[in-house]
Amino acid sequence: MLDNYATHKTPAIAQWLLKHPRFHLHFTPTYSSWLNLVERWFAELTNRKLRRSAHRSVAALEADVTAWIEAWNADPKPFVWTKTADDILETIAAYCQRTNDSAH
Repeated sequence: MLDNYATHKTPAIAQWLLKHPRFHLHFTPTYSSWLNLVERWFAELTNRKLRRSAHRSVAALEADVTAWIEAWNADPKPFVWTKTADDILETIAAYCQRTNDSAH
Protein backbone atom coordinates (compact mmCIF):
# COMPACT_ATOMS: atom_id res chain seq x y z
CA MET A 1 0.00 0.00 0.00
CA LEU A 2 1.52 3.31 -1.05
CA ASP A 3 0.50 6.89 -1.36
CA ASN A 4 0.58 8.54 -4.78
CA TYR A 5 3.99 10.13 -4.29
CA ALA A 6 5.83 10.36 -7.62
CA THR A 7 8.91 8.48 -6.39
CA HIS A 8 6.83 5.30 -6.27
CA LYS A 9 6.23 5.60 -10.03
CA THR A 10 9.71 6.26 -11.42
CA PRO A 11 11.15 4.22 -14.31
CA ALA A 12 13.59 2.58 -11.86
CA ILE A 13 10.70 1.35 -9.70
CA ALA A 14 8.75 0.17 -12.75
CA GLN A 15 11.76 -1.84 -13.94
CA TRP A 16 12.30 -3.33 -10.49
CA LEU A 17 8.65 -4.39 -10.38
CA LEU A 18 8.98 -6.05 -13.79
CA LYS A 19 11.87 -8.12 -12.42
CA HIS A 20 9.90 -8.98 -9.27
CA PRO A 21 6.38 -9.87 -10.52
CA ARG A 22 5.20 -11.22 -7.18
CA PHE A 23 5.04 -7.66 -5.84
CA HIS A 24 1.97 -5.58 -6.65
CA LEU A 25 1.67 -1.95 -5.63
CA HIS A 26 -1.67 -0.61 -4.48
CA PHE A 27 -2.02 3.16 -4.33
CA THR A 28 -4.31 5.05 -2.00
CA PRO A 29 -6.58 7.54 -3.76
CA THR A 30 -5.17 11.04 -4.19
CA TYR A 31 -5.90 13.30 -1.20
CA SER A 32 -6.78 10.41 1.09
CA SER A 33 -3.69 10.11 3.22
CA TRP A 34 -6.04 9.49 6.16
CA LEU A 35 -6.20 5.93 4.84
CA ASN A 36 -2.53 5.49 5.60
CA LEU A 37 -2.27 4.78 9.33
CA VAL A 38 1.42 5.62 9.43
CA GLU A 39 0.53 9.14 8.35
CA ARG A 40 -2.24 9.08 10.94
CA TRP A 41 0.32 8.24 13.61
CA PHE A 42 2.52 11.15 12.51
CA ALA A 43 -0.54 13.41 12.70
CA GLU A 44 -0.99 12.22 16.28
CA LEU A 45 2.64 13.06 17.07
CA THR A 46 2.23 16.48 15.48
CA ASN A 47 -1.02 17.32 17.24
CA ARG A 48 -0.16 15.97 20.68
CA LYS A 49 3.50 16.89 20.91
CA LEU A 50 4.91 19.13 18.22
CA ARG A 51 2.28 21.69 17.29
CA ARG A 52 2.68 23.82 20.43
CA SER A 53 6.24 22.87 21.28
CA ALA A 54 9.36 24.98 21.02
CA HIS A 55 12.85 23.54 20.78
CA ARG A 56 16.13 25.41 20.92
CA SER A 57 18.07 22.73 19.04
CA VAL A 58 17.69 19.67 16.85
CA ALA A 59 18.97 17.60 19.77
CA ALA A 60 16.19 18.96 22.01
CA LEU A 61 13.60 18.19 19.32
CA GLU A 62 14.96 14.66 18.90
CA ALA A 63 14.91 14.06 22.65
CA ASP A 64 11.34 15.33 22.90
CA VAL A 65 10.13 13.16 20.02
CA THR A 66 11.99 10.12 21.37
CA ALA A 67 10.43 10.59 24.82
CA TRP A 68 6.96 10.89 23.25
CA ILE A 69 7.49 7.72 21.20
CA GLU A 70 8.69 5.81 24.28
CA ALA A 71 5.60 6.92 26.22
CA TRP A 72 3.35 5.97 23.29
CA ASN A 73 4.99 2.54 23.00
CA ALA A 74 4.69 1.93 26.75
CA ASP A 75 0.89 1.97 26.38
CA PRO A 76 0.11 1.57 22.66
CA LYS A 77 -3.44 1.72 21.42
CA PRO A 78 -4.47 0.66 17.93
CA PHE A 79 -6.22 3.10 15.66
CA VAL A 80 -9.84 2.05 15.31
CA TRP A 81 -12.19 3.06 12.53
CA THR A 82 -15.13 4.88 14.08
CA LYS A 83 -17.33 4.80 10.98
CA THR A 84 -18.48 1.92 8.86
CA ALA A 85 -17.60 1.77 5.18
CA ASP A 86 -21.25 2.64 4.42
CA ASP A 87 -21.04 5.76 6.63
CA ILE A 88 -17.90 6.89 4.83
CA LEU A 89 -19.38 6.24 1.39
CA GLU A 90 -22.53 8.17 2.33
CA THR A 91 -20.40 11.13 3.42
CA ILE A 92 -18.44 11.01 0.15
CA ALA A 93 -21.65 10.76 -1.88
CA ALA A 94 -23.12 13.79 -0.08
CA TYR A 95 -19.92 15.76 -0.70
CA CYS A 96 -19.91 14.82 -4.38
CA GLN A 97 -23.56 15.84 -4.66
CA ARG A 98 -22.85 19.23 -3.06
CA THR A 99 -19.82 19.93 -5.24
CA ASN A 100 -21.58 18.83 -8.42
CA ASP A 101 -24.61 20.98 -7.58
CA SER A 102 -22.44 24.03 -6.94
CA ALA A 103 -21.07 23.91 -10.50
CA HIS A 104 -24.50 24.73 -11.96
